[in-house]
This record gives sequence, C-alpha cells and structure tokens, in this order.
Amino acid sequence: MNESIFINILIFGFILLFVFQRFITRKGMKQITTTELKRELEDKKKQFIDVRTPSEFRTKHIKGFQNIPLAELRQQSHHLSKEREVFVICQSGMRSAKGSRVLRKLGFKRVTNIKGGMNTWI
Repeated sequence: MNESIFINILIFGFILLFVFQRFITRKGMKQITTTELKRELEDKKKQFIDVRTPSEFRTKHIKGFQNIPLAELRQQSHHLSKEREVFVICQSGMRSAKGSRVLRKLGFKRVTNIKGGMNTWI
C-alpha cells in the first residue's frame, strides 16, 4: 500500500516538474506581448527574428524582422550578434519559445520571446 502511494507521488512530481520546465521563463529570456513589441521595433540596435517557415513569412510578417526558420536557427545563428538583444516571433509563440531556448544554449545572453506570436499581431 505505501509503495503504491510513493509511486503515485513520484509520478505526480515528475509531471509537475515537466510542466514547470516547459512554461517557466528561462534566465536571460524574457517574454513580451506584441503590444510591447511595437515599442521595441523602434530600436535599430535590437535584432528581430521570425522563426516561421519562408512561406508563412511571405504571407505576413512584421517589417524589420529577418526570417530564419526554426529548423535552420542553430546553423544560421552566426549571422546574429550575441552582444545585441534578440527578439523571436513565430505564429503562436511555441516555436519562438523553442528558438529562444536554442539561442540561449548557443550563448546569446539577451533573448526575448514574443508571446502569442503573429496570431496576436494587429
């Protein structure tokens, strides 16, 4: 009986850890809304990356964003400066969160994910 309770608690703990790791903001990676992004776009020192596919980018994109698809981000990251802040967007915020984590692992210190992505851009 005690063994089954322990196993259930352990499984529940792993599930909580998984969910927590998926949704917590990583150190050095902040998140902003598309409303907040509008103010940031004026700063030419910042880098703006759209990690959607080229066809998604061609259909609709924000002026000033460079298209580097998520699948190519690791190989193309040398085109970006690690010294400047990077803003990452996608369609809904999921791929940009993954892209932001990739950039952090590659040594980019200031990475900002845009929550809601192009779905929330007006």
